[in-house]
Amino acid sequence: MAIENTKQQLRVSAAQFSSAGVKPQNEDSMAIKIPDGSLLNRKGIVVAIADGVSAAEAGREASEIAITGFVNDYYSTPDSWSVKQSAHKVLTALNRWLFGQGQRYLEAEKGYVTTFSCVILKSRSAYIFHVGDSRVWRLREGALEQMTRDHTARISASQSYLSRALGIDLNLDVDLKVVDIEPGDRFLLTTDGVHEFLSPRDLLQTLQTQGDNLQAAVESLVQQALDNQSTDNLTCQLVQVEQLGQETNEDVLQTLRQLPFPPELEVGFKLDGWCVLEQIHASQRSQLYRVRHEVSGQVAVMKTPSVNYVDNVAYIERFIMEEWVGRRIDSPYVVKVVDAGPSRRFLYYLTEDLPGPTLAKLLQQQHTLDVPAVVGLAEKLVQGLRAFHRRETLHQDIKPDNIVMKGGDPVIIDFGSVYVAGVDEIATSFEREHALGTLDYSAPEYRLQRPRSERSDQFSLAVVLYELLTGKHPFGEAFQKAGTAAEFLDLKYTPAYRRNPMVPLWLDGALRKALQTNAELRYDSLSEWVHDLKHPNPAFLKVEQRPLLERDPARFWRWAALTLLVTNLLTLGLWLK
Repeated sequence: MAIENTKQQLRVSAAQFSSAGVKPQNEDSMAIKIPDGSLLNRKGIVVAIADGVSAAEAGREASEIAITGFVNDYYSTPDSWSVKQSAHKVLTALNRWLFGQGQRYLEAEKGYVTTFSCVILKSRSAYIFHVGDSRVWRLREGALEQMTRDHTARISASQSYLSRALGIDLNLDVDLKVVDIEPGDRFLLTTDGVHEFLSPRDLLQTLQTQGDNLQAAVESLVQQALDNQSTDNLTCQLVQVEQLGQETNEDVLQTLRQLPFPPELEVGFKLDGWCVLEQIHASQRSQLYRVRHEVSGQVAVMKTPSVNYVDNVAYIERFIMEEWVGRRIDSPYVVKVVDAGPSRRFLYYLTEDLPGPTLAKLLQQQHTLDVPAVVGLAEKLVQGLRAFHRRETLHQDIKPDNIVMKGGDPVIIDFGSVYVAGVDEIATSFEREHALGTLDYSAPEYRLQRPRSERSDQFSLAVVLYELLTGKHPFGEAFQKAGTAAEFLDLKYTPAYRRNPMVPLWLDGALRKALQTNAELRYDSLSEWVHDLKHPNPAFLKVEQRPLLERDPARFWRWAALTLLVTNLLTLGLWLK
């Protein structure tokens, strides 16, 4: 069977062939999936092979489940998950199911057990996942290289057994190798019925002899193994890269991990063609510079990591994540990442230059903004936040300093505190950094170590809007000191209309709901909140009944004095009698 993909940027030719050989049934399974449309760019091409263990009671079923289950489930994983995250999640789930089915037998190895080898081609990289003794080979420039190692343990000159496979144990250890691909690369996948009866030299000679006829090549390999007295099922898959796809965010992430920290920069210094115009900001964690490209003249903002963290793996991962997140977010209300070009030799990233003032600067100049302007800003900032949330990403540091005015539009900047659900679930050998943003604007759940959600960003934005209208924090100084659930419950919200009479009751009601210290009491969606910010909600039109002392202190004390006088006169009259 020959398969060719000609529509997308990543273009391959592929072929596969399988035979039961001398056995009564074929327990091998295979699949090649070349999706159409955007799925090709988002998930790539899957080539997978599995060899059901013949000693198991259900080897054939295990290999079929592994192949069909992996292909179907991999393409159903969220777009925010990396190839590694998606494949590992799916394989772990498949392994648990196969192992569970195998427990019906007295010995697990007699149940649902299969090898599994897979190549996922995405953009300019090949991701090779492998467990068992099937093999993946790469043919490049006339050299054939085995890309996987057999997971077998030899107990004699003629006997060996599988030490790792799907379904053999509850815990799964999968080999992963990521390699760059080039046009002309060929990836060959074989089961042991083929490679145990053909030498690497035989494989190479056949691949070269058949040239571009991939289908003839896989069929010839199977027939040669049969002629060499193969005693097992035989399966071959062959994929040739015809054209590379465009570089993706994941490719960039892989490259960035290998870059060194840049040296300290000063005005006039040049780095990869970018000339430093001025230092914008410097902290213990990073530096910001305004730079200009010496050829194109483009002006951008360069963020560099601090040398204080050159050996801190968690810090480096988070810094790299900033550019990766920025590349994935597409909104006119979120700062855009600028392509650094192919000659980048150091770890840094670039964003568009936004010369406008931050909202913090506007507050310093104007103290408060009028209601229509704040509502207009809110609607646009919500659109920016939704661009994050659609990617299962939280900004986590919404504050006036991180919102820059570009003309009349607000633009969210700074990816230093972002949280990506899919990335956070990937296991690492180090403890990740969990940035909490800025204390005055962070939702209570961060300090209470409760689950974060889109409602956490909603709370932060509500604090910003309240501050734009009143110049104050909705809970005052007590908010910074709160650290327990009881202390957050005791916080007193000051209605915005008390500090700014121009704020309508219904607008304050919408802010108050978004500022609930209990996340469950906030708005279910940002769109619902925007509607209430723009349209009077009848539920918020009732004036709260405050004590007379708060509403009109002078009147309160006049009535108190009069009451005291009357009481004294009555007491005196009774005494005189």
